[in-house]
Amino acid sequence: MDRTTGHKRAGDHLYPPLDPFDQRVIDTGDGHRVYVEQCGHPLGQPVIVLHGGPGGGCSPAMRRYFDPEYYRVILFDQRGCGRSRPHASVEANTTWHLVEDIETIRRGLGIDRWIAFGGSWGATLALVYAITHPERVVHLVLRGVFLMTAAELAWFYGGGAGAFFPAEWARFSSAIPEAERHDLIGAYHRRLFSGNLMEETRFARLWAGWENALASIAHEGTPGESPGEYARAFARLENHYFLNGGFLDRDGWILDQRHRIADMPATIVQGRYDMICPPVSAWRLAEGWRRAELRMVPLAGHALSEPGISAELVRVMQDLRA
Repeated sequence: MDRTTGHKRAGDHLYPPLDPFDQRVIDTGDGHRVYVEQCGHPLGQPVIVLHGGPGGGCSPAMRRYFDPEYYRVILFDQRGCGRSRPHASVEANTTWHLVEDIETIRRGLGIDRWIAFGGSWGATLALVYAITHPERVVHLVLRGVFLMTAAELAWFYGGGAGAFFPAEWARFSSAIPEAERHDLIGAYHRRLFSGNLMEETRFARLWAGWENALASIAHEGTPGESPGEYARAFARLENHYFLNGGFLDRDGWILDQRHRIADMPATIVQGRYDMICPPVSAWRLAEGWRRAELRMVPLAGHALSEPGISAELVRVMQDLRA
C-alpha cells in the first residue's frame, strides 16, 4: 500500500491494465463538455497530465512517460480545445474554471492525491492547482516553466525572442499594421475574435506558427501551417489567457504564493535553450524551494518531444517509482 496516496501499489495484485481509450465526457454545467481519458494500472499511482497552450489539447504521445504497470494516467482536454466542446470557446474559460475541472475529475475518479505533471502552460496550471489544493498533490513534475508574468509575455510577444529569430518574427509581427505593433497580443486579439472565420483562421495560423517555429532547438525554418481548426482553438485560447494575465490576481502571483507549496516535492525539467519559456523562470521558481530539484537539460529547447527533455522526464517518472 502506498501510504502517500492510499492506493495499492501497482504490482500488489494482478489487474488488467486500463484500456488506453477508457474515455468519458464531463458536463461542467456551464456550457462545456470536457473530454477525459485514462490508461495504465487501475490501482496504480495516479498522475494528472496537464497539456500546454492553453489550447494545445492532449495526445497519445503524452502517455509515453509513464510505466503502465505502475501509473494510473489521467489526461484531459482543457475547455475549448482537443475533444472538449464547444471548440475554441472562451466563454466560462479561465484558469479557475480549469482548476475546478481538475477537482471534478479527481472526485469523479475517486482519487485522494495524485502527481501533477505539466509542461509550459501545463506547468503554470499545475502550480496554480497545487497552490490552491496543496493537500491533493503528492509531487509536482514540471517541464518548461511558465509563470504567467508580464515579463515572460513581453519576451515572447515584444521582440525578445524575435531578436534570435528575425525572419520568423517579421512574419508574425508584419501581419499587423505598424501602429498596432506596440501591443501584438491586443492586436491579434481583435483579429482572432473578429467574427470572420477566414480572418480568425488566418491570424490563428500566424500565431501558432510563431510559437511552433521556436519550439525545438533543431530549428529548420518556419514549420508548415497547423490545421485551421486546431490553430484557431490554440490561438484564441492562448490569446484570451495572455490578454487577461492568466486570470491571476496580480503579476508574479505564482512566486508570491509559492510558500503554500514549500513542503511539496517538485522536479523541474528545463531546456537550457528554451526560447519560449526561458530558463530564468524555472530558476526563480526553484531558488530557495528546499524540496524542488531543477534538472537543466543541455542542448534542449522547449518542446516535449525534444530527445533530451523526453529522456529526462522518463527518468523522473522512473525515479518516482522508488
